[in-house]
Amino acid sequence: MAAISERVVTDRYSGLALAGFDPVAYFVDGQPELGRPEFEYDHQGTVWRFRNEGNRNAFADNPGVYGPLFGGYDPVGVARGVSRPGHPEIFLVVRGRLMLFYSDAAKAKFLADPVGVLTEAQSHWPKVQSQLAQ
Repeated sequence: MAAISERVVTDRYSGLALAGFDPVAYFVDGQPELGRPEFEYDHQGTVWRFRNEGNRNAFADNPGVYGPLFGGYDPVGVARGVSRPGHPEIFLVVRGRLMLFYSDAAKAKFLADPVGVLTEAQSHWPKVQSQLAQ
């Protein structure tokens, strides 16, 4: 089973990843959809919600596929060496990975140079991740 090896943006009040949005819905529905409390799944101490049992099972089988890249932190911010939580409704699925963006402007900046942003983000991510609060 694949694992999510990075810290995940989690709502400090609810404890939910992606503010309760279903991570699988981005792939199967092409848009963010809120999950339901009866379809929760705890993965490595993070609670994820899903719209249905099938989506929950798909995530449980492949969390590394459906979990957001950089744990849900904006790749444009990560490329600059900072952690800015992405917004679950400002997203792209690129190369089979979900990416969340802090703002529409950050998403536009990514779209202007996706290869450059991802290259920079990958190089800065270990340092950014090490500075995240435990």
